[in-house]
Amino acid sequence: MKTKHVYLMRDLKTAENAVSILRADGVPENDIALVARADIEMAQVSDDYRNASTDFMPAAMRGALGGGVAGTVAGLIGVAIPAIGITVAGVAAIAVAAAATGAWASALMGSALPDPIRRMFEEEIANGRILLVIDADDENYSLIQQRLIAAGGEPMAFTEPTALG
Repeated sequence: MKTKHVYLMRDLKTAENAVSILRADGVPENDIALVARADIEMAQVSDDYRNASTDFMPAAMRGALGGGVAGTVAGLIGVAIPAIGITVAGVAAIAVAAAATGAWASALMGSALPDPIRRMFEEEIANGRILLVIDADDENYSLIQQRLIAAGGEPMAFTEPTALG
């Protein structure tokens, strides 16, 4: 399982050097991202390393879970009241419909939000610092961490499991 880690870099040159080290160590490009102020990203960061993600996927998963649970509860309440006449198959249908509705509504809201890293380190980004975000396997992370610190990276207090990865 991969975990997302964030390092603060003092400038773009330091961040690019760290990316080169990671690439030389065999870290795939899609596991590396740079997050910076919009003017820095647009003018100086390669498209391969831009992180333009939103909260879309985590929001959709939370919505599906919440909607599914709410639909199941509503369906079971319907089964408990004989006058409504909902069957077990009806409970499943209600749960699926509620999960789909929850995922859709939450994904729409999540797509409008910047990802949690941008929200958490907004001040650092606004001050022109660069964030290096890496998705790393737990067993390979200690070597990667040592190399990034040696390259001038400051580990930030942020880890989260990589969604669907």
